[in-house]
Amino acid sequence: MLRLLAWSLLSAAPALVSGKALALAVDRGFLAGRPAQAAGWLALFAVVSVAGAWASRQTYPWLAEVVEPMRDRLLGRVVTGMLHGAAATPGRTDGSGAVAVARLTRQVEAVRDTVAGQLLVVSHFALTAVAVVAGSAALAPAAALLIAGPLLLSLLAFAALAPATVRRQREAFAAEEELARSCADALQALRDLVACGARDEAEREVLATVAANEAAGRSLARLAGARRLIVSAGAHLPLLLVVLAAPALVGRGMTPGAVVGVLAYLTGTLEPALRLLVQGAGASWLRLAVAADRLATAGGHPDDGPTTDRHPAGGHPDVGHPDDGAPEPAEAGTATPVDHPDDAAARPADGSVELTGVSFAYGAAADPVLDGFDLAVHDGEHLAVVGPSGIGKSTLADILAGVVAPDRGRVLLGGIAPARLTGPDLARARVLLPQDPYVFTGTVAENLRWLAPHASTAAVLTAADAVGARSLVERLGGPGGHVTPAALSAGERQLIALARAHLCDARLVILDEATRHLDAAAELRVDRAFRDRPGTVVTITHRIGPARRADRVLFLDGAQPLLGTHRSLLAEVPAYRRLTGEPAPDGITRLSPQKN
Repeated sequence: MLRLLAWSLLSAAPALVSGKALALAVDRGFLAGRPAQAAGWLALFAVVSVAGAWASRQTYPWLAEVVEPMRDRLLGRVVTGMLHGAAATPGRTDGSGAVAVARLTRQVEAVRDTVAGQLLVVSHFALTAVAVVAGSAALAPAAALLIAGPLLLSLLAFAALAPATVRRQREAFAAEEELARSCADALQALRDLVACGARDEAEREVLATVAANEAAGRSLARLAGARRLIVSAGAHLPLLLVVLAAPALVGRGMTPGAVVGVLAYLTGTLEPALRLLVQGAGASWLRLAVAADRLATAGGHPDDGPTTDRHPAGGHPDVGHPDDGAPEPAEAGTATPVDHPDDAAARPADGSVELTGVSFAYGAAADPVLDGFDLAVHDGEHLAVVGPSGIGKSTLADILAGVVAPDRGRVLLGGIAPARLTGPDLARARVLLPQDPYVFTGTVAENLRWLAPHASTAAVLTAADAVGARSLVERLGGPGGHVTPAALSAGERQLIALARAHLCDARLVILDEATRHLDAAAELRVDRAFRDRPGTVVTITHRIGPARRADRVLFLDGAQPLLGTHRSLLAEVPAYRRLTGEPAPDGITRLSPQKN
């Protein structure tokens, strides 16, 4: 900042010298019949201008040293806050992702750009205003009063207009975010809107947000016109006053060169600086104030606000591990925690999971995906969940893992309500592998140890070998080899995530189509690896192989959930036979919707 200030002072030198140099060039040069001396004063002004331009150029590297680290810290804080917010309200489909993009792009960059602009423009105007008034006072004290008075009034008017402009700018940001959210919602639901004949209503809603955004922009434009009047009052009115008073000032001893110098101060120095301040810096400062205020809300960390007795929802294995310095994996959701006060410090007894009376719907008016759903999976059991696409299998996986919380009902992990578990204990209790797992840039060992940071190299290689990822690890250069996610195929990313889950301590493993990019032989090897691993496995799958090998199969078909063995479901459920394409052989456990 000190270096930036030093170069800014030097860049303001032309503003101080301009009027005085022109006055001397006129009085001692042209009017005195000495054109060479006049050229000398003008040359002096030219040299000072070149030096000032060079000094302005030197301000930018130091400006970047101030602004860029600030922008990086702000971006990190906003991303952290939004991730925590997303984890606290999981399963949202309201276009909030589009709002997040608007914040991370337009609003963060608005803060970065305007902070840089303010540092330059405000300092430049302050130095210019001082230089103009001081230079005019040196040439003619009476003229300085004609300049300082209107300039002060214009700055007061600018300050008075600021609150209304802040309000309009805030409205403009809100309208922009609402437009982004509305468009994202309409595009996401376009097929359903067309199918149910609601396209016209959706179109009206989107156009209403477009009109609101336009109205906010027009309102800001009207205030921009008012700011132009402020520039006229601060720079053009003094110019008029000096011109009208020039005969009187000359009659009182002011030289013609001094008049020219004062006019040069006004037209060449003060007017551009004031216009930049009011038209540019004024609007950008207001954008900065509003954007920073909104980003402060978006970037708020849970630690910044009131504490609660619940952890944020979430729970992919890819969230991280508290022992690794990464964000804690969050809790599995539960609507009705178990009423055992001593559970607060307890840990799950095993890898069992129990759902009692669980209901969940995507929205108040939507049909429930699960309604009064009961399920008990015993420790060490392997359960396969099958059914047509879109029937709710992944939703069930998310509820089991805590990615979404049920609207009603209770979820128990190892007999303990997840809300009563600490973050680290919850991370050790269960792990979810989604269809497209997260692999990050780093070493192979860092990727595999994410959920088990203290695992030995031998354990890492054993896990990789168990799921069939050993050859991939060796091709990447061993545990110390570098992982570039974009260079891996979808199947290779799944192998890394499967090895990561196999290595971790979680007693409950939920595989949501986690082998869909692997061939049948590779899938069989993964299935055997997790069967040999201690704990419970829930596999969401479209393939018949995992269902055939599972201890039990949960069949979801949108009507009555059915639970049985692969053989019993084939015997008595035609829909299951059609799904698998296999003939029948006996014994089904037919369950009511309330007992699944």
